[in-house]
Amino acid sequence: MQTTIKARFLRPDTLALTATLALLTALGPLSTDMYLPALPTIAQALDASVPATQFTLSAFLIGFACGQFLYGPVSDRVGRRPALAFGLLLFVAATIACALAPSIEVLSAARFLQALGASGPIVLARAIVRDLYEGPRAGRELSRMGTIMGLVPAIAPVLGGLVYQATGWRALFLAIGVFGAILAAVALAGLPETLRRRDPTPLSARAILRGFSGLMGHAGYRLAVALTAITYAGLFAFISGSSFVLQGVYGLDPLAYGLSFAFVVCGYIAGTVIAQIVVPRRGLAGTIRLGTAALAIGGCAMLALVLAGPPSSLALTVPMALYGMGVGLTMPQAVASAMQPFPDRAGAASSLLGIVQMSLAALVGIGVGWAIALTPIALPAAIAALGLAALALQIGLREKT
Repeated sequence: MQTTIKARFLRPDTLALTATLALLTALGPLSTDMYLPALPTIAQALDASVPATQFTLSAFLIGFACGQFLYGPVSDRVGRRPALAFGLLLFVAATIACALAPSIEVLSAARFLQALGASGPIVLARAIVRDLYEGPRAGRELSRMGTIMGLVPAIAPVLGGLVYQATGWRALFLAIGVFGAILAAVALAGLPETLRRRDPTPLSARAILRGFSGLMGHAGYRLAVALTAITYAGLFAFISGSSFVLQGVYGLDPLAYGLSFAFVVCGYIAGTVIAQIVVPRRGLAGTIRLGTAALAIGGCAMLALVLAGPPSSLALTVPMALYGMGVGLTMPQAVASAMQPFPDRAGAASSLLGIVQMSLAALVGIGVGWAIALTPIALPAAIAALGLAALALQIGLREKT
């Protein structure tokens, strides 16, 4: 079935469309980063252990992975807009449930549902980019989105620290819910339907798994997905463990922690800006090479400084900013590389990529949560190992693309 893109006020090749897609992908980071400064207090308020409180982060990633199993394949059949509407409405409702949670178990369950909703917008934003663009142009668009999206996690911990200190941790989730409702109204009113040809295959779990199997049969796709997942896992290791290490070990208060986290995110934003300049000249593979070098250097420098340097929070945040720059250079290009061979299955390709990415990050988050309870060295050690793994993996990707 062939369809045409009906004109709405968010049109291709406009900043308004790029910004809206970027904010859709930012729902996940916003939902996590804004409440990071309050994690130690949430643990006290709900009488929960550190691993149980950190599980609210991993529960979000598990929900993200589960949601991405369906959104892409469903949107390939019914269209991007209906799937997007469902995800956004679920996100807003679950965020309100987070604000009202009476226990850490209820909060974890609500976070799972919140992620189930938020996973739709990020899957569909990537699919919409693939519907409209291809090759280095798609990589540049994803980098532009990353620049705008990066402002959200840069601002969110600082804003979260201020809101938390003024009104308490429950107000953080109410603020996220209001943002989600406003974004839903703009996106559903302005985004066109970009799916040009609907997949005629009947929707079933077997059909979805068969489609995923076909995607994984492509060597370039496998490598690009693995690189995306490993790169993000290093970032999530910092996200999941940094509040406990920087506040518990280095003594930062919630606002100082938010500023430190914002500094790291500035490295990510710088990486996406550099990528927009580099990718037209060096292509996807050349930009990824620069990015993975920054990942490895940043991770190893962090581990070395923590082991040998003075007891300063800068030993974590400065090298992590370099790692963040590597994420900004690597991830948008790796995503574009993964989706490039599948213009007719962009939704499914985006879904499977997200499943692998979030599943690995959830496992890393759980592992880091348990390990830093034994020693804070576990955090830089995990980030260094993942940075080196990304550097090694890009060699294989270069040979396949």
